[in-house]
Amino acid sequence: MRICVIGAGYVGLATGVMFGKLGHEVVCVDIDGRRLRDISAGRLPFYEPPLEKELRKLVKNGMLSASGDIKKSVARSKFVFLCVQTPSLSSGKIDIRALKTACRDVARAMAGADGYRVIVVKSTVVPSTTDTVLKPILEDGSGKSIGREIGLCVNPEFLQEGSALKDSMEPSRIVVGAHDKRSSDALARLYSPIKSSTFRTDLRTAEMIKYAANSFLAAKISYANEMANLCLRLGIDSEQVLAAVGEDPRIGKLFLKPGLGFGGSCLPKDVRALKQKARELDYPAHLLTAIQRINDEQPDEAISILKSVFKDLKGLRIAVLGLSFKGGVDDVRDTRAVPLITSLLAKNVEVVAYDPIAMSRFIELMPTIRYASTVEDALTQADACVIQADWPEFREIGRAQFSKMRNPVVIDGRRLLDPGEVEASGAKYFGVGYGRARRE
Repeated sequence: MRICVIGAGYVGLATGVMFGKLGHEVVCVDIDGRRLRDISAGRLPFYEPPLEKELRKLVKNGMLSASGDIKKSVARSKFVFLCVQTPSLSSGKIDIRALKTACRDVARAMAGADGYRVIVVKSTVVPSTTDTVLKPILEDGSGKSIGREIGLCVNPEFLQEGSALKDSMEPSRIVVGAHDKRSSDALARLYSPIKSSTFRTDLRTAEMIKYAANSFLAAKISYANEMANLCLRLGIDSEQVLAAVGEDPRIGKLFLKPGLGFGGSCLPKDVRALKQKARELDYPAHLLTAIQRINDEQPDEAISILKSVFKDLKGLRIAVLGLSFKGGVDDVRDTRAVPLITSLLAKNVEVVAYDPIAMSRFIELMPTIRYASTVEDALTQADACVIQADWPEFREIGRAQFSKMRNPVVIDGRRLLDPGEVEASGAKYFGVGYGRARRE
C-alpha cells in the first residue's frame, strides 16, 4: 500500500516509520526543504535515537522517502495522513491555518486523480473541526463527495516524546473515527497487523477522545503537584504519599509524580484548547481552569524553596539543569524552564543554564542568559542548583560536582536524586514536595 504523510514533524515521522515497518511504501511531504533533505539522508529533525535508527533503515531500503511535491504524492497514494501541527494561539484556540492549507492542497491533488482515497486527520483538532471545517474544504477543492469517492477519518495519536516508535508499534489503543463505514473499514484494515484494542467511533468522538485523554493526564500531574505542595508545608514526604496512592488500581502510578509542572507540545496546548472550546459553549470548565492554574504556578515552588533557604536571592548564582520540557527529548515547547528562569531573573539572580541536548533550541527562547558546556561548568561557584528536567546524567551528580559549588544546595524539581545520597555527598537537599527538609 502507498501511504502519503503530510507534515514531517514528530507525529508525521513516527506515523511514517510505523507504516514503513509494517511493509508499506511511505512518502513524507513537507514544505521545509532542509527537513526534507535531512529525512532523505536518514536524519530526524529532532532528538529520538531509536526512531532515527529505524528511519535510516527505511530510507536505505526505499520504503520511506521525502518529497515537496504534494500533488504527485497524493495521486500515487491510497491513504493520506494529515499530520500538520496545530499550535496554540494567544486566545488558547488552536491555529488550524496550516492544516486548512494542507487540506486545500490535498483536495486539488485529488481533483485530477482517479480512485478511492482515505484522508486521515491525525492532527489534534477540537471536536467538530473535521466535519464542519475540513470536510467542506476537501469536497469543494476536489469536486468529489466524502463517503462515495473519498474516505474521511480521524485517527488521534497517543505518543509520548522519547518513545514514539514503541508507542506507535505497541499502542495502548487505536481510535478509528470515521465519516462512514467504508472509511472506517479501510483504516481498520490498515491497522490490522497491530494488536491493540480498537475503538470505532464517529469523527467528533475521536477528536474528543484525544482531548479527554490528555486533559486527564494533565489533571493527574497537577493533582500530584497540589498534593506535593501541601506535603511540603506539612513536613511530609509527598513521594511516599503518592507512591501509596498510586497503588490503588482505580488511580494508577503513571503521571503521579510531583515536579515543576508539565510542558511539551501536547498537554498545555490541549488543556488550553479544550478550555477555550468550553468557553465557546458557555460551559465554565472549572477543572480545566484549575489544572492550568496549578501548572502555571508550579515553577514558583522552586523559587519558594530557594527563598526559604537564602531569604534574599539578589546576587545569587543559580544553576538550572535541564531546559527541555522533560529528560530524553530536545523539545522546549512550554518547558517549565522558561517561567522558572524568568522568575529568577526578575529577582536579580545570575542564571547559568545547562542541558545535554536541548541547549541550542533553548537559546532561541532565551538568548541573553549564560549557558554552560557541562554540568561541572554550570555548578562551579553556584549558590544553588535547580534540576528542572529529569535527564539520566543528572542522577550521577555527586561529591565531585557539589564541591565546585559556592553553596552546595540542591533544589530537586523532578525528585530525581536520593536525598540521603545528596546529603552524604556534602550538599543540602530540597525537593519539590519533600517536606522533611523544610520541617528540619
